[in-house]
Amino acid sequence: MGNWSSKPDVKTQELETPWRTVTWGKAKKDSLIEDMRKIQPCTKNLKCLRMIVVGPAGSGKSSFINSVNNAFQGRITSNALSDAIESGKSFTKKYCEFEIKTGNLKLSTFFNDMMGLEIESNKGCHPEDIFKAINGFMKNGHMFNPEKPISPEDPDYNKNPDLSDETYGMVYVLAAERIKLAEDAILKLRNIREKVSMTWGLPQIIVITNVDQACPLVQKNVQKIYLSKKIREKMEWCSGSLGVPMCHVFPVKNYHEEIETNDDMDVLILQAFKQIMELANDHLEIRIKNKDNQNVKEKQPKSK
Repeated sequence: MGNWSSKPDVKTQELETPWRTVTWGKAKKDSLIEDMRKIQPCTKNLKCLRMIVVGPAGSGKSSFINSVNNAFQGRITSNALSDAIESGKSFTKKYCEFEIKTGNLKLSTFFNDMMGLEIESNKGCHPEDIFKAINGFMKNGHMFNPEKPISPEDPDYNKNPDLSDETYGMVYVLAAERIKLAEDAILKLRNIREKVSMTWGLPQIIVITNVDQACPLVQKNVQKIYLSKKIREKMEWCSGSLGVPMCHVFPVKNYHEEIETNDDMDVLILQAFKQIMELANDHLEIRIKNKDNQNVKEKQPKSK
């Protein structure tokens, strides 16, 4: 009898044509950066466009933030500390904001890194802390307490948040090679997403990291990411599990062993970042218009 390999043939994991069209290389990377520099805030009262990053412990949240910075700066950075040890415990202990430096872009963009979600109910980031952060009640540097969410009695509680303290978009980060191992955390994310959608209507995208560890095809060549059956299956699973449309799901390869940046990796990273930037700015514009309309109604004389 012949020998049977437990690993599927790489060729059987490759589609005949890519199901998403991507232009690769430095020219495309530069074009994405230039497009983002043209994004303008819809109000002068906004100091920064803030987005929060949420996901299971060890999913690569901090590494994704660093990877976005790497793509813009053309070098390896480590502003957001990440952990190379996969312990299942969150390495992020503080609520930290990270400015994404985008050259001459007038709109300052901040990512706020949340503590990772863990399987146990009293471990990891408390969902109420995420909701408080969305409203701008959590100050930069707040130390997370999984058993007790931030309250008005805490010194890090921002009692008078302004527009720049609030959140305008959410990024869910999931690790491709162990997505289904974190189903309890996924359930937490699903509940969080439902409340965020119904209460604030925030735009939300999914970033799937570690695609190279989940698919040998992509490990050899990142340009084959949209030819990979495995990656598409994982994207569809994430979309169905969280209820986020496929057009808002982005697979990326975070920087973790590289010592120099790679244009093709940067294209994937910047496509995800551009999407959430545009959606967040759109959301802000809608909020400002709704607020202006409400102010007009309140000023109108009441009919007798």
